[in-house]
Amino acid sequence: MATTDDGTPTTLLAEVKNAVTARASLLVTGVLGLMIAFITSYTGAFHHPQPRDVPLALVAPPQTAGQLVGKLDRLPGSPLDPRTAPSEAEALRQLNDREIDGALIVDPRGSTDRLLIASGGGASLSQAVEQVIRAAEKEQRRTVRTVDATPADAGDSRSLSSFYLVVGWCVGGYLCAAVLAISAGARPANGQRAVIRLTVLALYSILAGLAGAIIVGSVLTALPGSVLGMWGLGALVVFAVGATTLAFQGLLGIVGIGLAILVIVILGNPSAGGAYPYPLLPPFWQAIGPALPPGAGTWTARSIAYFRGNATTGPLLVLSAWAVAGTLITLVLATLHRKNTDKGSGGERLPA
Repeated sequence: MATTDDGTPTTLLAEVKNAVTARASLLVTGVLGLMIAFITSYTGAFHHPQPRDVPLALVAPPQTAGQLVGKLDRLPGSPLDPRTAPSEAEALRQLNDREIDGALIVDPRGSTDRLLIASGGGASLSQAVEQVIRAAEKEQRRTVRTVDATPADAGDSRSLSSFYLVVGWCVGGYLCAAVLAISAGARPANGQRAVIRLTVLALYSILAGLAGAIIVGSVLTALPGSVLGMWGLGALVVFAVGATTLAFQGLLGIVGIGLAILVIVILGNPSAGGAYPYPLLPPFWQAIGPALPPGAGTWTARSIAYFRGNATTGPLLVLSAWAVAGTLITLVLATLHRKNTDKGSGGERLPA
């Protein structure tokens, strides 16, 4: 039996209390909560993918276009959000600009129509649209021929490389911020220390963005598109996630790392539109995905790789907002922390 320093026996309960502090108990409880949230979020997002209101252009003779749009719009479960396009060229433009996810070109002189898809934007979504259209055409005793207008690259199976690239950048961002916290304290001692951490993070982000772009582009040939464009995106993603993590740490201390994992990994990754693009996700994940760094990064990476950088303004603004907000909050909290420390010492400035 264990004893105290003076030889008095200690109870098992006392040993447990001594070995597991109240702070450790709270942290373990928080980890359990994160695990439960992880299981709930990933399973909830991925267990039953179903197309909902997928934007689809319909090119058909004016006398039948309205009727066909109505039929497609009334399909059970509302898998499509159909709208007419004046020509195939216009439908193709909308597909390349990522305004729609498919286009049905009706042949008024025959019984075989064409479906234009863009698997570079997500193979699972293209397959879902194809299945819905084939079933609808079969009911009308028509057939459809699928044309992949923007196919995924040969080295990009199911168009997932963009997603995994962005996930890697996000992991690098919050791990860098976490290492800075573990090595020198979760909260910067003053504004100058916060600036130093943000500068280190910025330099790291530039290197991480370049490394990711080279690996997926030149080394693995997993993604086409501009290496410079991917580099810039990677630097922004890493810095946005890292700055957000620094801000969370400034607010909550070491617990802020857990909050970063909650936002980026548990909520952000399954809602990013990677494995299943937005129209296949349940409403909650579909709503939050574009507003979080993994979703904004994945959309932009696919646009750079396959859509000539189209439709990236919104996602880049989202990433920039996270980066700016994280930077400002980190600096403000560090300054307030120093002021509070000075007041606590009777007005004398403490060493940083």
